[in-house]
Amino acid sequence: MGQILGQGKRSLDAVSSPAGPDRFGRFASCASGFLGSRWGFLCASVFLLLWAASGPLLHYSEFWQLVVNTATNIVTFLMVFLIQNTQNRDARAINLKLDELIRAVDNARNHMMNIEKLSDAELDILEEQFMRLRVKHQNEQMGMAAD
Repeated sequence: MGQILGQGKRSLDAVSSPAGPDRFGRFASCASGFLGSRWGFLCASVFLLLWAASGPLLHYSEFWQLVVNTATNIVTFLMVFLIQNTQNRDARAINLKLDELIRAVDNARNHMMNIEKLSDAELDILEEQFMRLRVKHQNEQMGMAAD
C-alpha cells in the first residue's frame, strides 16, 4: 500500500482495498445515476402509461390496482437504501476533500477531486491518514505553546 499523504503528487491508485471491490457501492452509484436520469424517468413514465392503458382491459379490478401499488412499494423500499448509500459515500468524500484543502490550500492535490468514486475501504485508509496528520499537527502546536 502506497503512502498517499506525503510530499509530492502520489496517485490514489496506490491505495489498495483490503476488503476487495465494493460491488454494492458501484451498483448503488450506477443505479442511482440511471434512476435519477431522464431515462429512468422515461422508463417509470412508460410503466405508468402501460398500467393506466391496461385499466379498461382489466376492468379496473383490484388486481390492476394491486400491481401498481406493489411495484411502487417495492421500488420505493429499495431506492431508500440506494440513495442512502450514495449520500453516505458522497458525504465522506466531501469531508475528506475539505480536510485536504484545510491541510494545504496552496498544495491541494488535484487527484482528490474524484475521491467520491473510491470504495469505502479506500476512504477508510484516507480517513486514517488524515487523523494521523491532525494528531501530528496538534502535537506540534502543543510543542510550540510549551516553548
